[in-house]
Amino acid sequence: MTSDLERRAEPADTTALVEELLQHLDVRRNHDLVRRLVLAALQLAADDADRLDLKIVGTALREMSDAFKMFAPYHETPKLTIFGSARATPEDALYRVACELAAQMAASGWMVVTGAGPGIMQAGNEGAGAEMAIGVNIRLPFEADPNPYIASNPKLVDMKYFFTRKLMLMKESTGFCCLPGGFGTLDETFELLTLLQTGKAEPAPIVLLDTPGGSYWRGFEAFVSEHVYAAGLADGFDAHLYRITDDPDEAIAELLRFHRNYHSRRFVGRTMVIRLRHAPSDADLERLGREFADICSPRGLWHTEPLAPERSGGDHLELPRIACEFDRTHHGRLRQLIDALNDLVPPQVVGGPPPAGETGTFTGGEGEGDDDL
Repeated sequence: MTSDLERRAEPADTTALVEELLQHLDVRRNHDLVRRLVLAALQLAADDADRLDLKIVGTALREMSDAFKMFAPYHETPKLTIFGSARATPEDALYRVACELAAQMAASGWMVVTGAGPGIMQAGNEGAGAEMAIGVNIRLPFEADPNPYIASNPKLVDMKYFFTRKLMLMKESTGFCCLPGGFGTLDETFELLTLLQTGKAEPAPIVLLDTPGGSYWRGFEAFVSEHVYAAGLADGFDAHLYRITDDPDEAIAELLRFHRNYHSRRFVGRTMVIRLRHAPSDADLERLGREFADICSPRGLWHTEPLAPERSGGDHLELPRIACEFDRTHHGRLRQLIDALNDLVPPQVVGGPPPAGETGTFTGGEGEGDDDL
């Protein structure tokens, strides 16, 4: 005999049951997305998914939920994620460089996010101090416990999976500093570069920082130049997505400079709107339009008022903006355009922090709707 639930569990009826549940729970905010999440989970059951697959999905969702909750109170605070070797000791020059960089960024109002383990991660948490440190720990047989500078901090979350951990290390931050490290550091660095290269993440400053006189990232540069760019396997302009330096002061200047004039961007249809702190002159805009004609439509660059979707959302309406029809392919050249816009402002003008309420690399990317995120 068919139960009432089985009899009603046709697709349309399932949707109706989910709607009834959400109304019972009084889910109003993002109702459509919550409904989609519940229906996706039920679809796994309908597809008779393997038990291991269900465990992966369930654990990943729970870990992300815990991380989102932990990060939520600090959403409007700019954050720097530091990557680097877990094997560096407090006596290493690399450790001291990371510690000092974290301290200076914290003094500038940035929170510092690390993987919460030993080595460079510990240095980042130590330098930032308890108030400005955040940790996203990975449970490993040989690195089971977070470092002592973050272990008792409420701004710490534990992860089972590397992919959920990497998401949180990259999603919330608007600046990144990668120091020398092993396979894990290289994995994080290359994934970060891939996200920016493909437009799956918002433009952000990336610094590859070495110890004074070190050759780790210069070796990386030689490899990608000879075997990647020269072979046509990536656009040579992608080298502008990152800055290699062995000078901590230069690293900090690069991170802070990124928002000296550039504020944020938004896509409205084919049009990319760039919000700025200081409007370029007509002459500067015409010059930049010629210089970057290769990544824009024949319309070039133009001044614009806030577009209708921006006005309806009250989206930084006080800021000047320019617009273009970006080709959505050459993100290294886009970074050059952002640098050129920043150069219009005198160097002594210190850029403000990333826009409040929009901090984080995954802030919409280039999609025009939720399905594109």
